[in-house]
Amino acid sequence: MPKSKRDKKVSLTKTPKKGLEFKQNLIGELRKCVDTYKYVYIFSIANVRNNKLKDIRNAWKHSRIFFGKNKVMMVALGRSPADEYKENLHQVSKHLRGEVGLLFSNRTKAEVLDWFAEFKEVDFARGGNKATLTVGLDKGPLEQFPHSMEPQLRQLGLPTALKKGVVTLISDYEVCKEGDVLTPEQARVLKLFGYKMAEFKVTIRSVWSAETGDFEQLAEDGAEQLGEGEEGDAGLAEESNEETED
Repeated sequence: MPKSKRDKKVSLTKTPKKGLEFKQNLIGELRKCVDTYKYVYIFSIANVRNNKLKDIRNAWKHSRIFFGKNKVMMVALGRSPADEYKENLHQVSKHLRGEVGLLFSNRTKAEVLDWFAEFKEVDFARGGNKATLTVGLDKGPLEQFPHSMEPQLRQLGLPTALKKGVVTLISDYEVCKEGDVLTPEQARVLKLFGYKMAEFKVTIRSVWSAETGDFEQLAEDGAEQLGEGEEGDAGLAEESNEETED
């Protein structure tokens, strides 16, 4: 029997990757932004969420945002005074650690700080986040859940059973204590019961001025910057608008 042409094995080693050309293009875009905008801001993000990043990009279409690929951004700006693209940009590179990004803008420091100070949203926690309060569930019927969810709740560790077709908690249950590092199962239970414990927050940590070459640190490096990772959870989240501000 002849083999189907669709029945082909593809080696993962042949999967296309973002290689040298991608990195060179990104370096070129970053340097173009340095030449175009008055300020470069470093920001860090607590509890990264792609949908929230999209909201920010939509609100800041007059600017450019790069998030992720820290090592490539460091190459573009320069790691030392000897290879920096412009004066003092190596100071920016020194702070590109962990879940941080760059905002290229013509907005003043006061405008940027004021806007991001107001942009905070509470969301459901994920595994690895800390519980912000103690949550306990009282025994009794859980009528908000269909009977088909009972096995899933039991699998998550809840002492449940079906009583007359109603999902019922057969004993009191403590989901978490304040300060606990949440497991994925605890995070799932908290989401099912509507408890939001994670705050998406952007902190502007420093600014570089193209006009003067001055670098100013505005906030101490936080926990988001302690890692040495290449990029944050969201990978490279970058969106641009060809128009710039006057």
